[in-house]
Order: sequence, then C-alpha cells, then structure tokens
Amino acid sequence: MKRLLIVLCAGALAACATATPYQSAAPAGNGYGYAERKIEDNRYTISFNGNSLTERDTVESYLLFRAAELTLEKGFDHFIVAQRATDDETRITGFRRPSRFGFYPHYAWYSPRYGWYPFHDPFWDDTTYREVTRYEATAEIVLYKGPKPASDPQAFDARQVRDNLAGKIVRPTAG
Repeated sequence: MKRLLIVLCAGALAACATATPYQSAAPAGNGYGYAERKIEDNRYTISFNGNSLTERDTVESYLLFRAAELTLEKGFDHFIVAQRATDDETRITGFRRPSRFGFYPHYAWYSPRYGWYPFHDPFWDDTTYREVTRYEATAEIVLYKGPKPASDPQAFDARQVRDNLAGKIVRPTAG
C-alpha cells in the first residue's frame, strides 16, 4: 500500500512538471503565461513568462503568437515590433539523491569553547547540482490596419504569424 501511494504521488508530481502552456498569466495564478498592457489605442506592451522547463524559442514564439492574436482581436491587420527583449534568470539548485544502502555518514567534532559541531564528509555527498534557467520575453507592439509595409523587417502580418505558429502552440490541458 505504501509503494502504491509513493507511485501515485510521483506520477502526480511528474504531471505537474511540464513546460508552460500558452495561457494568460492572470487566471493561472502562478505568473506563467502571457500578459499585456495597453499604452495607447494602438500600442501595447506584451510579455510571456515561462517556467524553467520552457525553452527560449517557445517563449519567443508564444510572445509573437500573442501579438498576432491581440492584433486581430482589436480589429487590426498587422503589427510592428517597436522593442523586443528576452531576459533569462539562471540559478543553481541541488537535488539530494537517495543514499547508498540507506547510510548517511554524519560526524561531529568537539570544540572545548563552542561544543559539538556537525561535520559533513564531501566524499559521501549525494547531492546533484543543476543549472535552471527561466525565460521571459517582452515586446512593445504598434497595431495597424491594412497590408504590412514590405520594406519594414519589424512588421508582421498578424494572420500569417497566427497561421504559421498555430501548430507549435500547446494549450493547457483540462484536469
């Protein structure tokens, strides 16, 4: 019975360990997903914040997809990216592996002045360290009606962007 409970808990945790899906950051409650702020009638700041399992390319694609969706929702045809940036946050985390044979060596030494001190044997260190990176992409976009200017490399046709990226978009699963 105990093993079954452990397997079920491990399965539940593994299900939670997925990349950030394409979703609004507000309802998710964890801050991961897209957000936008209106600056002027045709100018917005948008962002997409991914968790540590979300690749940089995915974060940037979701940002462009949201820009295209927002452009079409507001009744415009194309958008120009005035500013764009992708920030990363990297940290080192340690994961403790199960001990060999259920044994953790623990030593202590005595100091007459301070008493007993614990000592950790570095040769028996079962901690694995891993670098974890989270990405957040932000952009300021300006929305326009009509065909996009062919000479501007920062101009995007909203329908083409939406149609081209739609196959890469992973939405949240119900459950």
